[in-house]
Amino acid sequence: MMTKKMSLLLTGMLLCLAPDMKGNETDGRIKGIVMDGELGGPLEFVTVQVKAKGSDKILQGAVTGSDGNYSIGGLKKGEYVVTFSYIGYADISKNITISNNSQTLNLGELTLEEDANQLGEVEIVAKKPQMRFELDRKVFDATQDIASEGGSASDLLANIPSVEVDNEGSVSLRGNSSVTVWINGKASGLTADNQADILEMMPAEDIKQVEVITNPSAKYSPEGTAGIINIILKDDRKPGYYGSVKAGADTDGGYQASGNINYSSSKVDAYANLSYRNREMKGGGITSRENTTDNSFLDQTNRSKRQHNNWFGRIGATWHITKSDDLAFNMTGMTGGGDNNESIHYISTDKQKNTVYTSDRTTDGNSDMKMYNLELNYLHKFSENSNIDLTVSNNQWRNDGLSIYEQSTRYTDTGLTDKQEYQTQENNIRNKNWEVQADYTNKISDASRIEAGYKGTFQRESSPVDTYSGTTATDIEQDQALYNRFLYNQDVHALYMTYGGKWNNLSYQAGLRGEYWRVDTRSLDFDQEFNGKPSETFEKDYFKLFPSAFISYALPKNNEIQVNYTRRLRRPWGGQLNSFRNISDASNISFGNPELTPEYSHSFELNYIKTWESGHTLSLSGYYRSTDDVIQRIRFLNTADNVMYTTSENVARQQNSGLEIVGKNNLFSILSLTTTVNLYYSKLDGFSYLPEGAETPVTGEEDESFNWNVRMIANVSLPWGISLQGTGNYNSKRLMAQGYREPNYSVDLGLRKSFLKDKLTLSINARDLLDSRRFRTVTSGDGFWQDSENWRGGRRVGFTLTYNFGNMNKKKDKSKSRNEEPDMYEMD
Repeated sequence: MMTKKMSLLLTGMLLCLAPDMKGNETDGRIKGIVMDGELGGPLEFVTVQVKAKGSDKILQGAVTGSDGNYSIGGLKKGEYVVTFSYIGYADISKNITISNNSQTLNLGELTLEEDANQLGEVEIVAKKPQMRFELDRKVFDATQDIASEGGSASDLLANIPSVEVDNEGSVSLRGNSSVTVWINGKASGLTADNQADILEMMPAEDIKQVEVITNPSAKYSPEGTAGIINIILKDDRKPGYYGSVKAGADTDGGYQASGNINYSSSKVDAYANLSYRNREMKGGGITSRENTTDNSFLDQTNRSKRQHNNWFGRIGATWHITKSDDLAFNMTGMTGGGDNNESIHYISTDKQKNTVYTSDRTTDGNSDMKMYNLELNYLHKFSENSNIDLTVSNNQWRNDGLSIYEQSTRYTDTGLTDKQEYQTQENNIRNKNWEVQADYTNKISDASRIEAGYKGTFQRESSPVDTYSGTTATDIEQDQALYNRFLYNQDVHALYMTYGGKWNNLSYQAGLRGEYWRVDTRSLDFDQEFNGKPSETFEKDYFKLFPSAFISYALPKNNEIQVNYTRRLRRPWGGQLNSFRNISDASNISFGNPELTPEYSHSFELNYIKTWESGHTLSLSGYYRSTDDVIQRIRFLNTADNVMYTTSENVARQQNSGLEIVGKNNLFSILSLTTTVNLYYSKLDGFSYLPEGAETPVTGEEDESFNWNVRMIANVSLPWGISLQGTGNYNSKRLMAQGYREPNYSVDLGLRKSFLKDKLTLSINARDLLDSRRFRTVTSGDGFWQDSENWRGGRRVGFTLTYNFGNMNKKKDKSKSRNEEPDMYEMD
């Protein structure tokens, strides 16, 4: 049977009992560092327990920090057994002797290895948990998500508890779309403008883990009122060399191939990977709109097909100059493009249901995207307990798009002339971004730590749109009224400091971040761009303080309570500020609002965590968030041309509260369940706003709703080394600014089998097995009511074959370890 394990706690504090209050009389102490035998490097949140020799009673305990270190005091003279445990790894126990009350034993570097046991003829291999808890985040192991094998980062995020990805690729967390997405702890060029495109093109196979940080401390950017989703890309650090090649295909006609190689030694760590993906995706939608002024209707059905292909590559190296100095270079690049084709059929009827006109609109678009991110990092360790981390990065993203629109309109009234329209539109985006960051960390003592730093972000964007209009492709001319060039510049300077410590069973951290930022935007029409006509620049600058506070208390028998508070914000992004009107759908026109201001939130969380030795974990998170000047999309109908307009506005104050329940259960040694239930209440104050072009104010009554969603991930270890995974998700009805979204659900399945001693792996997955991943929304306002349902993708079955090569089981050479420690029983 597998060894029973204590589930890790989420803080670097004592597990069971606080050290003896008479610490000045018994200062016997042990310390050391725990290393990860699977991935290399320090292993965080390892449970360390101290028992008197011959006794089962736990006298003292701790968990390792982010640097793998631990320190346990308050030990009297005597013989003890120290046990190290981590879920999915084999326990290690060591016998030690404290010869006097003031002795400090340095147990040096200890490596935990994966646990593999036999159960009859069925081999059960223990794995890292698919989800684990840490002090300020939940961490999900992406390598175990079989259902996303061969898919994109968007597919993977859609399977993460509390995270949702809609049909447009927009990401939300706990029902809130104001979430920041990072790659390796940095923005890496992701903005609200390009986030959906990049996540759609990034292969899921390159992702190691996903961190969900719902209430980040002052150390991190306050951007995103819902929190931060941090995507950690694979960067193996096994000694020697290791790599893999992979190929796959799916039933929609998509296919992909990739290869990666890693090399690690005491002086140099290096990696490189390259992947190619071709993806086919179909979608569609049905919309029915009623003009409540005259009871006329406009119904539309649309069908779309997307074909994208792209190369994604990464290369990097870390030079361990000395034991105290590391210099690292990393580069991530992406290039590709594709075709987007859509057809829309309109039927307009009067209140007697007589047809007024029918219209057909087709869109043929193609895009060419390029992105790269260069990063140079220097880490200097002043001592074991203090270091400074300096990073400079440059990101450039460009997307050249061309769309061709054709629309023919036929009237039933013979007195009206049918219309034929032909239009081409070029939309080229250029985004450049520099980041400079310095982080200082000092572990003042075993019970206190201080962190401070600076981050500067400098973003420049230019997005020209050029349109040609006519009746056919032969007579089109430049449409000066539809020319636009949007310029967006933003500089952010931030300073932060946090202080954390422990007192008996209490852990605490307080921090303060100050940010100054300046935003300049200009939206130029044709005359302003080419004929010298004066243009208006919208300039705004802000200075705000963002405090954070965390308190955690460890109770007996593996219970823990955490409470935290942060202040956060959501800055409007470029597309929301651009007043240019998008005419890709002539009956649904969208434009931005340059007068938008940031929304600010006060966020509170109360967490309770309980772990059992049998491998079960229960987490309860109660949260409350109050947000001022909420940015919402609003719609209004212009009855003169029967066109629906969409823009954004700071509409009102919103309050959200909820309870998130996460349960992890290991059953019968072969089944593990991760269940997340999120119950949340939302209240949106009433508002009245007159947007440009509207005849009457857009109003919203005070509204409140109770929503919930549930997601379960089941992993089953079958005989013959087969892993089966199922993911089910359900979202209840959800409140919106001018309506609601209907419930939706989905089911994914995955199967994985390894051959040739894990060198060859076959994965089969079925995404959206029930073909139910659809979004239906009902909105209403002055003069209109609209019911819309959209879907993208649908059921897809994929097959992926992976071949691993290299010295995958080689261990680190202790003589070359950068974290050399004195002999096990050397005294300080």
